Amino acid sequence: LLMKTFFPGTSSEKPSGAIHPSQGSTGCVLQLREKSSVGGGAVDMIASFRFKWKLGVADDAVLRKLCHKDLRHVFDKYDGEKTLAEVVEEAKVAEPLQGVAVGCMPDAPGSAAVGRFHRLELIDPCADAAVFGDANLTFALNLARHRKALGHVGRVIATTFESLPTLRERYQEIDDTIKILQEHYAEVYHEVDCTAIPSNPKFKGLEGSLGAVYYNFPHAGSVGGFFDGHPCVNWRHENLMRLFFRALRTFVKPGGIVKVASNMGAVGVRFSYITGGAAENEFCHTETVPFLQWSLHRYGRAYGDRRDAYRRPSDGEGYNVQRAEKDMVYTFRYEPSGKTLGPQPFRLPPTLATLMACEDGPFANQAVGEPRKKLAIQLHKRFVMEVSGVHVG
Repeated sequence: LLMKTFFPGTSSEKPSGAIHPSQGSTGCVLQLREKSSVGGGAVDMIASFRFKWKLGVADDAVLRKLCHKDLRHVFDKYDGEKTLAEVVEEAKVAEPLQGVAVGCMPDAPGSAAVGRFHRLELIDPCADAAVFGDANLTFALNLARHRKALGHVGRVIATTFESLPTLRERYQEIDDTIKILQEHYAEVYHEVDCTAIPSNPKFKGLEGSLGAVYYNFPHAGSVGGFFDGHPCVNWRHENLMRLFFRALRTFVKPGGIVKVASNMGAVGVRFSYITGGAAENEFCHTETVPFLQWSLHRYGRAYGDRRDAYRRPSDGEGYNVQRAEKDMVYTFRYEPSGKTLGPQPFRLPPTLATLMACEDGPFANQAVGEPRKKLAIQLHKRFVMEVSGVHVG
């Protein structure tokens, strides 16, 4: 912050609707950290590969001239031991892959060919695919229809965080949607916490079976009075992504694909929380696809809360400060090293003293004394329960 000469506004300078200095300072620190990451915008597979291996601009030019077969070979075989030029020469004499989708059109321009796979959703036809946090199950239905059209035999496992009675209150069409999903041989589970699926009996027997996983526009849930980016609550969104990817390690097969759709400007689940949580758990970033270029982007978006009972984003009630052209699909490939990872790092909630000293959010209009203390204790108890694994995500 000192090097950037950042100076947050004071409370007296804070105009109506502006963020609090605490949130501004935290946001500035996060943005500085994110400058050294792969970035939140569109990133094709070659750019992601270059970032992973710290390759230069000259290498980019070499990679973009390769045909589909040769580029796939470089992606699969390059490990930093040999020079890029050596691996490229090996690729030129390698035989095309047979019997798999990635082996098709070997002579097509490499950059264009590899980019089609994640946009057209050409996933493992035999492996199961799981969808988490699908509020009204319309994305899962979209995926099930897509897989049926392609002749896939793998199942779609559709999950919601809320209970079926709650869904019926918000979505009049939910029973019809579930019926159609079941007609497509999909399995539908409710009250699924995506951060705790290893302990969920519904997922017993699915270990190492998932070839594709989807989580669109993740959110850890709102805390009344706080903006998502406020440091008193933002830790919940970071933990959501960290624990989500750690939970997936048990169920995703090596080489399996995980896609998380989010807005690149989101201040709750920031793009760096998605890419960071993935990297900590050996899910390698392969590409960031603009959401509108994704073949599965046409589905019934929902808020995922009580607002859905009377309005939807598709009714013209979009998300504040988030534009559709900035929605991205962050794509990862599970590449386990075989090593045992240590305990998953996570963010701790603010202390009771910190909450007692908070001057904004739900505390802005709270008088000093017993009412403020009662609210602080209530929030602290909730946060401790969440970080202890109760109602996380």
